[in-house]
Amino acid sequence: MRHRTVSEVMTRDVVTVPPAAPFKEIVRLLVAHEVSAVPVVDGERRLLGVVSEADLLRGTAELPALEGRWAGVRLLSREYGLPEAETAAELMASTAPTAHPDWNLSETARTMRREGVGRLPVTEGGARLVGIVSHRDLLRPFLRDDAAIREEIERDVLAGVLRLVPGTVRVSVTNGVVTLTGRVDERADVSVIVRLCRWVDGVVALHESLDHAHDDLTLDVEPSRRERSG
Repeated sequence: MRHRTVSEVMTRDVVTVPPAAPFKEIVRLLVAHEVSAVPVVDGERRLLGVVSEADLLRGTAELPALEGRWAGVRLLSREYGLPEAETAAELMASTAPTAHPDWNLSETARTMRREGVGRLPVTEGGARLVGIVSHRDLLRPFLRDDAAIREEIERDVLAGVLRLVPGTVRVSVTNGVVTLTGRVDERADVSVIVRLCRWVDGVVALHESLDHAHDDLTLDVEPSRRERSG
């Protein structure tokens, strides 16, 4: 079995800015490229931080409300709340979480959820930026053809990992939804088969109707007193 990695789905042509990039230039890049954040890099493409839409809007959100004030009343200096950050270096979050090109997509999704972000810069070799991966990129495996998913399950999981006789478990896939039918030897085999098939990239959901010849979870391995005495 082989899981897709970040390097296979990430965007390599990343829109970046230098530390000295001015506020308005960052806004222009976000709008022009329809992205929600840009990495900040130095001359060697080492990642220094990330500037997001939220970082740019922070100053505006902190402005005081002026409704109801008399005309001509001066604001105290502490009330202005104007954004002091003017460049990427001043705006960026320098502790942005990152991903590695070799991470699998499940690990990457968990990191995004834990960090509460919709994208991760991808770095390697001393924080050098090599790409960026987003929620949309993680969805790409779900575009896999049903036939490709079925082939991987039959070849890599059932025959390759589990070494089942061909035809023991029948596989059908429709719109990424896998259905397994057939009969296996042990009851415990069912959960293993389901778990391994569910891990195949592109599987949306899985339904099984697998019968078993033996219920190995209820075997009585302790002989009765009468059997021991006999």
